[in-house]
Amino acid sequence: MKKNYALFLWVGCILCLSSCLRKEEKVIVLGEPDWIDLTYPFDSTTLYWPNNPLGFVHKTEAAGTTPGGYFYSSYSVCAPEHGGTHVDAPIHFAENKWTIDEVPLDHLIGDAILVDVSEKALKDRDYQITIQDLEAWEKKNGAIPQHAIVLFRTGYGAFYPNREKYFGTSIKGLEAIPLLHFPGIGPDCAQWLVDKREIKAVGLDTPSMDYGQSKEFKTHRIICGNNICGFENVANLDRLPAKGVRVIALPMKIGEGSGAPLRIIASVMKELPGIPE
Repeated sequence: MKKNYALFLWVGCILCLSSCLRKEEKVIVLGEPDWIDLTYPFDSTTLYWPNNPLGFVHKTEAAGTTPGGYFYSSYSVCAPEHGGTHVDAPIHFAENKWTIDEVPLDHLIGDAILVDVSEKALKDRDYQITIQDLEAWEKKNGAIPQHAIVLFRTGYGAFYPNREKYFGTSIKGLEAIPLLHFPGIGPDCAQWLVDKREIKAVGLDTPSMDYGQSKEFKTHRIICGNNICGFENVANLDRLPAKGVRVIALPMKIGEGSGAPLRIIASVMKELPGIPE
């Protein structure tokens, strides 16, 4: 009898303790995500590499009331592959790698993180993002997940579409190339992301993955050579948190293209106040 009483008492204590603990637990409720457009519009202000002979051309084919009495409009567009918010396909800098129409969708959609290097980059137009920048992010936020999309904020998105502030020069043509000054991803950093984190894609708010003064485009060659896409001229990165981001980056499906205009968006889950269970 004493043994049964002791057992009942022990079970009762456990149930009571369990009940008390559950009262203090909170359920995390996720609301509807915030959708953030990371794309600049394509229009007369769109920035292209200085030696592109043409920019974005939007021609009116028809606009107005038809003889039938209804409104109708239609336009034609012409633009280089690389300019504005766009994606570099691997074949852009790596022979026999994917063209833009061959890139698997799961390489363009996925969980993303944001590494903010704006404090350093805004002080140095030739700044190259380093492995130490990644390690500092990981020390604060945990390891970068395998197969993530890694976005870098340099702060230069604030200058778009001012050509002089964004590129470092307002000059166009081949003579502008030596005058380009803007931050980029350092080759060592790119190689580390490929080797250590097996990333899906990279993106940043500058005209190029390589910094403006690059002559050998090593970062492009590393990223593209591993069948990884690069997103350039990405907008609104100042609106993203360091983690908890989902990215959808869908380019125009240009047959055998080396790149394409990109519509890239991000969703950020909103965490509502916890409630008792």
